[in-house]
Amino acid sequence: MEVPVGKAQQPCGICMEPMAPSEAHRGGSGCAHAFCRACLAGHVRAKVEAGAAVVRCPGVSCAGALDPELCRAALPADLFVRWCGLLCESMFLGARRTYCPFPDCSEMMVADDDGGGVSEGCVTQSECQVCRRLFCAHCAVPWHAGVSCAEFAQLGAGERGREDLLLVEAARECKWKRCPRCRFYVEKSHGCLHITCRYVLFNSGGVTLSAFAFVVVGA
Repeated sequence: MEVPVGKAQQPCGICMEPMAPSEAHRGGSGCAHAFCRACLAGHVRAKVEAGAAVVRCPGVSCAGALDPELCRAALPADLFVRWCGLLCESMFLGARRTYCPFPDCSEMMVADDDGGGVSEGCVTQSECQVCRRLFCAHCAVPWHAGVSCAEFAQLGAGERGREDLLLVEAARECKWKRCPRCRFYVEKSHGCLHITCRYVLFNSGGVTLSAFAFVVVGA
C-alpha cells in the first residue's frame, strides 16, 4: 500500500534512502513502517524463496506480518502468486495433500480421508478441480479404469498404458493367469493345473511355444 501523497519524505526502513511519498509502501496494517518498492520486493522474495509463508515486517523490533494485498503494488506478479501459493499450502499443514498427476497441471488438493491406505469400499477416483481430468488419489496417477489399486501396483513401469490396463481387465474377466517369470498371460485349455514357463521350455530344448501375447498351455 502506498503512503498518501502530501506527507514529507521519509527514509526507507531498509536502505534508509529518502523516499517520495508516492514511492513509499506500507506492507502491514499493524504497523507504520514504510519501504521503497525495490527493498520491499527484495525482502519478500528472499523469504518466499526460503519457503516462508508468513513474511514479517523488516522494520527494527517489529513483529508484524506483511499483508500480501498491501504489498501487491510493490511486487512482481510472479512473486505475488508464489507468496499466495505458500500461504494457501500453509493453511493445510497436517492435512494429507495430493497433486494432480498430469504434468501440465499439478494442482494441489487436500485429500478428504484420514490416511493414505485403501480400505474396502474406499473411493479413490478423483477429479482435478482445475483441469477436470480423472486420477487415482491413492496411486497418484491418471485414473486406471477397470483395474484396482492393488493390481495397478503390481504392474511394471512399462505396463501402465491404456492398452495394458485394458489387457489386465480382460485377463481378470477371462480368468487368465500370469506367469510370474516371463509375465505372459496364459489360459489353461485342458489337462492338469501344472504349467511350465515358455522360457524354461525354450532354454531346455523343449517345444517352442507361440510368441503371441496369449499362450494356451495344456498338460
